Amino acid sequence: MMNILICGGAGYIGSNMTAMLAAEGHTPIVFDNLSKGHKSAIKNFDLIEGYLSDFRLLVETLDKFNIEALMHFAAFIEVGESVAEPLKYYRNNFCDTQNLLSAMETVGVRKFIFSSTAAVYGNPKEIPITENSPTEPINPYGRTKLAVEKMCHDQYLAGKLAYASLRYFNACGSGEAGLGEDHRPESHLIPLTIQAAMGKRSDIKIFGTDYPTPDGTCIRDYIHIDDLCRAHLLALNKLNQQQEFICNLGSQRGHSVREVIETVKNLSGKNFKVTETERRPGDVPILTADATRAKTELGWETEKPELEEMVESAWAWHCEHPDGYPD
Repeated sequence: MMNILICGGAGYIGSNMTAMLAAEGHTPIVFDNLSKGHKSAIKNFDLIEGYLSDFRLLVETLDKFNIEALMHFAAFIEVGESVAEPLKYYRNNFCDTQNLLSAMETVGVRKFIFSSTAAVYGNPKEIPITENSPTEPINPYGRTKLAVEKMCHDQYLAGKLAYASLRYFNACGSGEAGLGEDHRPESHLIPLTIQAAMGKRSDIKIFGTDYPTPDGTCIRDYIHIDDLCRAHLLALNKLNQQQEFICNLGSQRGHSVREVIETVKNLSGKNFKVTETERRPGDVPILTADATRAKTELGWETEKPELEEMVESAWAWHCEHPDGYPD
């Protein structure tokens, strides 16, 4: 069992990961500035409130808690914002991660699990996307994530880092620990649609209905948060045998925007306004994962692959927390 620092551990994925690590017998310590996360999602775990730009605090934390591995979820994730404010994203997503890796090197912590993204592939030339697909991100968000991957690779070549970079597709649902998705502002389709079903939003917008897909709307690969977090546990174990590991994490199934909206309507029993509008710049028609590497090399399988189960867990959480987390 290990002492593991969870950067961004008060956020959606980080809090679920923290709870799962504790359930498996590890000791998670949360490092978060609470600019995006929620203190009430952390429960009784140790919280170090601070910024990844604070090198001294990072070194003190790694040393004080005898940290043996680190998981990093503390990135900014809004694609549109990254286009409008690229330096904000390079500062937080890249520069602060460089600071974090420097602190790890100073203390001698080698194991690192990085939360990467399918955005590193940009507009894919093949579907489903494999890890061998070209990495050509089309926005600053994706470029900062890819830059971190390259930095990790160079640290690995220097013999100073053992890392796994996990390229997520669309995490969703509420985890077994009862922790849901509460971004402010919210930008993800499933919680946005649930908000419309709850009457907290006047409508749900479909950005583009003329894509070359069966119903004309974009298709994305959704993965349940519990399946996502389990892959991190397996990746952590993988680093005992392999010092560098990169893989996709997705359900390998595609669901369109219209499918998601209809699933929310069916499960909630609510009707709500759907507004069709113009395409958004940068949206690609289809993004689905080939997760063969995760299956064959990690022994990972999705236990909750059905969209209905993902949406149902999210709906239940939002009904129990209609205003999100209290903080």
